[in-house]
Amino acid sequence: MKYVDEFRDQGLARDLAAALDRTLTRPRRIMEVCGTHTMAVFRSGLRSLLPEGLELVSGPGCPVCVTSAAHVDAFLALAGRPGVRVATFGDLIRVPGSDGTSLAHARSQGAQVEVVYSPMDGLTLARNHPDETVVFLGVGFETTTPGVAATVRAARQEGLSNFFVFTTQKTMMPPLMALFGDPDQSIDGLLCPGHVSAIIGAAAYGPLAERYHLPCVVGGFEPVDILQALLLLVRQLEEGRSEVENAYTRVVSPAGNLQAQSLVAEVFEPVDMEWRGLGVIPGSGLQLRAPYRAYDAQECLGVEVVSATEVRGCLCGRILQGRARPPECPLFGSRCTPSTPIGPCMVSSEGTCSAYYNYSLSDSN
Repeated sequence: MKYVDEFRDQGLARDLAAALDRTLTRPRRIMEVCGTHTMAVFRSGLRSLLPEGLELVSGPGCPVCVTSAAHVDAFLALAGRPGVRVATFGDLIRVPGSDGTSLAHARSQGAQVEVVYSPMDGLTLARNHPDETVVFLGVGFETTTPGVAATVRAARQEGLSNFFVFTTQKTMMPPLMALFGDPDQSIDGLLCPGHVSAIIGAAAYGPLAERYHLPCVVGGFEPVDILQALLLLVRQLEEGRSEVENAYTRVVSPAGNLQAQSLVAEVFEPVDMEWRGLGVIPGSGLQLRAPYRAYDAQECLGVEVVSATEVRGCLCGRILQGRARPPECPLFGSRCTPSTPIGPCMVSSEGTCSAYYNYSLSDSN
């Protein structure tokens, strides 16, 4: 396939890996923020090509994984209400709350929980079920937020009164600034998320590079994309530079998608948000602005988010910070597996624990 097969070329991948090996002179730790990068690295077997001393660490780039237990509990409480139909993306349905139950379990007990493929599907549910209250669970980063914003605006234009959004939408820069502001953080460079960057633009990572002297490279998701981005990162480190480079120019521009940014700014405004493993980060979440508040499930339906404790022994929070690897978790591979997940990092298709379990239980890199 044109513009895809070129980035899966095995010969070019081997050449880039060899260039990495020649360039790297000391151990380096690179964080890949995006869960899609994590899965792509494992699925394509790239870890076996990387030179010894180049360590890849996963970060808080899986939207389901960073959703707090308190919010999952609130989702479950909402799904249990009579007359409420919950619409959600598939990854979220199996994430356990603080008591171990999930939306999938709630559905098996009779709750109306629908898996949808876009926020607009939730709007269709509201039209088709006018006697029910339909709530779309907004879980995601900048990649999915424009779609949620467009859906809320469409609901307002249509005058639907039975459609609501429970938004836990998050933005990527505040947690990254918080993460790298920790003096104990030992990450040398950042492989920036391609999907998010398509919306916010490559230039958005400038403050990270400047304030924390952190090399940042935006990369795509095919093997050649990833290896090229890693090579650029290693070159920056070896040359003592800390800049933002874009290795995904066929998708990402410096300024990003201005139309999507404008739509999101019209519908949403920043709010403090709780992240699993990172706590409450100021201005890292999004809530509906006043003109759209009539579609806010928390405000209009009286949904309460109550503080909740994480599952004892689960290291998902530390894994999301790049401070632990899945095999270090005492639950990993025993009590916690993809078929019996305890933490969200094992549930999501972008979860680090899921990647380790499915592709590399014995991987040591």
